Amino acid sequence: MKDAGYRIAVLPGDGTGPEVIRAGRQVLDALAEGAAAPWSVEEYEAGATYYRDHGHEWSPGSEAAARSADAILLGAVGWPGVSLPNGDIAGAGLIFGLRFGLDLFANVRPCRLYPGVRHRVSGEWKQIWTPDNVDFVIIRENTEGLYTPIRGALSRGGETEVAVDTRVITRKGAERVIRYAFELAKHRGRGAPEDHRSRVTCVDKANVLRGCQFFREVFEEVGAGYSGIDREYAYVDAFTQWMVRNPEHYDVVVTTNMFGDIVTDLAAVLQGGMGFAAGGNIGAQHAMFEPVHGSSPKHAGKNEINPFATFAAIEMMLRWLGDRRADVRMTEQADRLERAIVSVLGTGTARTYDQGGTVSTTGAGDLVAEAIRSGARR
Repeated sequence: MKDAGYRIAVLPGDGTGPEVIRAGRQVLDALAEGAAAPWSVEEYEAGATYYRDHGHEWSPGSEAAARSADAILLGAVGWPGVSLPNGDIAGAGLIFGLRFGLDLFANVRPCRLYPGVRHRVSGEWKQIWTPDNVDFVIIRENTEGLYTPIRGALSRGGETEVAVDTRVITRKGAERVIRYAFELAKHRGRGAPEDHRSRVTCVDKANVLRGCQFFREVFEEVGAGYSGIDREYAYVDAFTQWMVRNPEHYDVVVTTNMFGDIVTDLAAVLQGGMGFAAGGNIGAQHAMFEPVHGSSPKHAGKNEINPFATFAAIEMMLRWLGDRRADVRMTEQADRLERAIVSVLGTGTARTYDQGGTVSTTGAGDLVAEAIRSGARR
């Protein structure tokens, strides 16, 4: 594309990753029609299956290209039976390498229930939550905690006797992700669905863990500088049931790495499942966006996986670029995509297998792409 202002590096990855990325490319192409898009898209091979076939997780030049791009869109990584010599999952170098290498310190997981989306409880479709009471964001610290590479095992005589993982909470890590959460609450402006009050909830285990006590101390220090935004606290075990029972109470939630990894997947139940769960890995200068459902090997090659998380990730990516550069063109494109997603899902007929429907991955891409074009024609 001529005069492309932003370079988007796309890493389809493994399993269903390439399938949802193809649907995502349908949507990006539809947004680009009618005018010169302010972006170019460059796609690169990388991941577990690439490692299996070539002995490297990254194709030549792909890692450098991803690191220098304005934004990264990731499909999924991982494939059964494909591991690195040290036992790590092949392809994880894409996620962790970029998270740590680009210092993507904030993992941003919106939890929003779209109109027309159903959720399943006890194996049945039960509409317990509605779009009016599920609209919050969980911010997870993304570069330390239990995922800090301070770990090991003691093996003697071929038998592992002890394994140790060490959790690290630093002032720098806590302060910047907490500040990000408060800034997001200020930027969102609409507050929690139940009372429209802006609030940030600190989720921790400060009644037991010293690292959580420190995280809470930093939360109080940072939060004191944000008048008009409520501060509250929840122990992670209690939070899990409060979040499910009263999701309308929450606006922005901030927590440590492992706790965030767990509660965000639980939150996906509120929004209809992992097929709607998008995530952004945000740093000071770089960002990577992804559907968080993983490579889903049992669904790979069947053209049935739900691509709406990918569409939502693309919307997040365009909006982040627009906000970061104060570029109204990108914000408008994000708005167009959001309207198309809401329009298609709101019909209640664009349901993939996980919603009890028969719409294919590419079929969902066609529907959203056509909604974008129809919106442009009106």
